[in-house]
Amino acid sequence: MPDTSSAKGEWTLPMTASCRCGALTLTMTAPPILTMACHCRGCQKMTGGAFSLSAAFPTGAVTIAGAEPQQGGLGTEGQDHMHCPRCLSWVFTRLPEAYGILNVRAPMIDVPEGIAPFAETQDAEKLPFVHVDVAMSFERFPDMDELTAASARFAEEAARV
Repeated sequence: MPDTSSAKGEWTLPMTASCRCGALTLTMTAPPILTMACHCRGCQKMTGGAFSLSAAFPTGAVTIAGAEPQQGGLGTEGQDHMHCPRCLSWVFTRLPEAYGILNVRAPMIDVPEGIAPFAETQDAEKLPFVHVDVAMSFERFPDMDELTAASARFAEEAARV
């Protein structure tokens, strides 16, 4: 993973996140490696909006506490969309182990204002009226090489909170 410190400053750590009711919490002890907006139809349907927002954190830097997460949003092979069992908020997504990241839903982060999307994925499914001001766009989901390059660019260019 790239160094996440730069002339832009340091991230304020740890970061915390929680579901709507507060029963499921996350603590992130490392900064995100990338922030994204996903325009896939699955995210549109799961959020009830035009896209989902996520912040990718190194898996080992995320501690999950409180209620036992429940899998939901079925239909995306290799991705486990995890929800609070009490309020059913979509809190995070587990990706295949090879990626080494856990995607936290950015609006669930307790101070989400500084977690703007740096990249967008599934641009091919973006609704025609949507414009997101991002540095990078991917027609589909980025492969490992593209993800590594995007993470390196994010480490250099992204604003810190």
